[in-house]
Amino acid sequence: MADLSKITNIEDLRVIAKRRVPKMFYDYADSGAWTEGTYRANESDFQKIKLRQRVAVNMEGRSTRTTMIGQDVAMPVAIAPTGLTGMQHADGEILGARAAKAFGIPFTLSTMSICSLEDIAENTDRHPFWFQLYVMKDRDFIERLIERAKAANVTALQLTLDLQILGQRHKDIKNGLTAPPKPTIKNLINLATKPRWCMGMLGTKRRTFGNIAGHAKGVKDLSSLSSWTAEQFDPALSWADVEWIKKLWGGKLILKGIMDVEDARLAASSGADALIVSNHGGRQLDGAPSSIAALPAIVEAVGSEIEVWMDGGIRSGQDVLKARALGARGTMIGRSFLYGLGAHGQEGVTRALQIIHKELDITMAFCGHTQIDTVNSGILLPGTF
Repeated sequence: MADLSKITNIEDLRVIAKRRVPKMFYDYADSGAWTEGTYRANESDFQKIKLRQRVAVNMEGRSTRTTMIGQDVAMPVAIAPTGLTGMQHADGEILGARAAKAFGIPFTLSTMSICSLEDIAENTDRHPFWFQLYVMKDRDFIERLIERAKAANVTALQLTLDLQILGQRHKDIKNGLTAPPKPTIKNLINLATKPRWCMGMLGTKRRTFGNIAGHAKGVKDLSSLSSWTAEQFDPALSWADVEWIKKLWGGKLILKGIMDVEDARLAASSGADALIVSNHGGRQLDGAPSSIAALPAIVEAVGSEIEVWMDGGIRSGQDVLKARALGARGTMIGRSFLYGLGAHGQEGVTRALQIIHKELDITMAFCGHTQIDTVNSGILLPGTF
């Protein structure tokens, strides 16, 4: 067990991950679309929101425990679905799911994961987890994917609505992003500087999209897999498809990618259990507002009808507290989780969760609260949000 006690914030983990993860996969995790303006705003807009410090308040008996769609959670944080997680670290999704299970928060597996639904179930003793679904043109594949999710003990389906077409991700194009990386001279030179990552990859058989390879029709090898995924995202996705998936799934449904009040109202009327205010980490529409800036209006419009969560830019427990103060019932972390994974595997994910939890707990106390469920906008300095 490595001593990670000197790692005191998420930025520490990011620096280590950048050193240890191959460039194309680090850049995939740590970049946005086009100018990356929305990607940067997701993080920087949190800093503009100021907290009210309170004193002489009894700070004993604090608890960050709450619920997200009726599920007990150790703090209002879930691990977000991130594609290619198993390329940040060998068996990355399995390690993330194990860390989340031990910590008492939900883990969400992406459709575009390296480890499959079955891998997660098998390696966490069938512990409940969530699954994120992309709608593909091959509806038969989607039906079978949902059945596989049910069989794997998935307890909530997270339907992503903002990736019908791919955003302008310049770094991915320049790096020639593939999973696994193509053996070009440029890639081989870079991989030679990442011995720890390479050893991990040599020790696993999971090196491509586990939910798709061997399950989608016509996908026999890596080249056919690549062309299949490029062609399969459905630009015709509509609210009628949301209704179809809701009936097909029959369980808890979360809609991810809501950034507009009008769409939030449609999401609430769809009968979904929660919506996530998210701009896909700034990786889709560059020029869209940050998630935290979009959150208050959506909470005001539909917060009494549906659970509103937010995703994007969370790098600390203070960010979680600010989101909660502005009405988010829950939050999701993507990059903060990936930095921990890329830096130190499962132990790194655990450390990221410990860091966020401690910051959340201490900041809540400084703001005069001992229970996360009593936190509201009263902890924020007027005029800063």
